[in-house]
Amino acid sequence: MKQLWAPWRIEYILGPKPDACVFCLPAGTEEDEERLVLHRGARAFVIMNKYPYNNGHIMVCPYRHVMNLADLPIEDCHEIMDLIRRCTVILKEHFNCEGINVGLNQGQAAGAGVREHLHFHLVPRWNGDSSFMAVFDEVRTMPEHLRKTYAALRPHFSCGGDTA
Repeated sequence: MKQLWAPWRIEYILGPKPDACVFCLPAGTEEDEERLVLHRGARAFVIMNKYPYNNGHIMVCPYRHVMNLADLPIEDCHEIMDLIRRCTVILKEHFNCEGINVGLNQGQAAGAGVREHLHFHLVPRWNGDSSFMAVFDEVRTMPEHLRKTYAALRPHFSCGGDTA
């Protein structure tokens, strides 16, 4: 029998499921740490993925609840791209990653888990990061807990300035 321990998932399994969109943030910032929000901009925000593919997996999302990229005003697109650019610098500096996957899964057929509210993924990558675990057992290892990663990344977004 194979066992993979992920004790933080029990909160999701046993906890109440949200009725609302997970990417529609409340106006106040009281829940930001719980929701793993790293940065709030004027038109978009940065949030950690609670079910990451790799450590440091973050997302850039517009506040606007839209499904299609073409439905976003150009100003929203510009801020999203600026945040993606800033996030790549922060991820590279903090994790010393050798690459970063940046992508948008638009629509369920493209793999979007939450198709109603578009969001861009940024996933730090290292040569050999999947190792034998993904090849033999279709398993990924997560060497750092989400809360520790959040605490380490949050200060990089506090300055509000452009780091790139």
